[in-house]
Amino acid sequence: MLSLGLARFVVLRNITTFRRGWLVFVSGFFEPIFYLLSIGVGLGALVRTVTTDSGAVIPYADFVAPAMLATAAMNGAIADVTFNVYFKLRHARLYDTMLATPASPRDIAVGEVTWALIRGGIYSAGFLLVALVMGHVHSWWALLALPAALVIGAAFAGVGMWATTHIRSWQDFDLIFLVVQPLFLFSATFFPLSTYAEPLRWVVRATPLYHGVVLERALLLGDVHWGLLGSAAYLAALAGLGMWAAGRRVGRLLLT
Repeated sequence: MLSLGLARFVVLRNITTFRRGWLVFVSGFFEPIFYLLSIGVGLGALVRTVTTDSGAVIPYADFVAPAMLATAAMNGAIADVTFNVYFKLRHARLYDTMLATPASPRDIAVGEVTWALIRGGIYSAGFLLVALVMGHVHSWWALLALPAALVIGAAFAGVGMWATTHIRSWQDFDLIFLVVQPLFLFSATFFPLSTYAEPLRWVVRATPLYHGVVLERALLLGDVHWGLLGSAAYLAALAGLGMWAAGRRVGRLLLT
């Protein structure tokens, strides 16, 4: 955190704030676990096994668990850079106050994205521990699952914050979740990519959550290959682009 410069004070403020709202913070940890239990385990009792895109036949719960890990990283990041950032930007005018200090719009963007990464990382670490206890981790490559979750969170945090700066009212958040919900359902989270029609496969491959799911599924199952570097590069590039765009947008809103 010391290398973040002035952005670290944005992170420290968020930590202080959530000390009083820890119940809200913790509640986000349970959503992917509930999905794993209801769909991965419940529906898994009917589906039993699934053939992955690499040709391996595995229990359905083992197929869903890595996708829920990627989803936990996405949800943790999105939750913080949407409602919280919008309130600070449009209603509390907190960022105007921050700019009265030596902090820059970039410091604000980096600080908020870093905090979103911390939140998403905590959710991901907790879920990974649950998945390990439930027997859904099958490889030592899973040691890289948490760093991969941070890359996923960074991609969604940067783009999510940029999108939030365009929000005009609370009702506009429906547009963000109109994008997030289909990503959650159709990024090869519950069904292999091979079950989709060919034109839809290209759409799915273009989505960031799909690449996150591919990474986590390969690491937890031990199906590691060179193609994963492409998914990691995609997410890293999206994270950098999102953070750059968010910083410029915050500066435009606050300095003009």
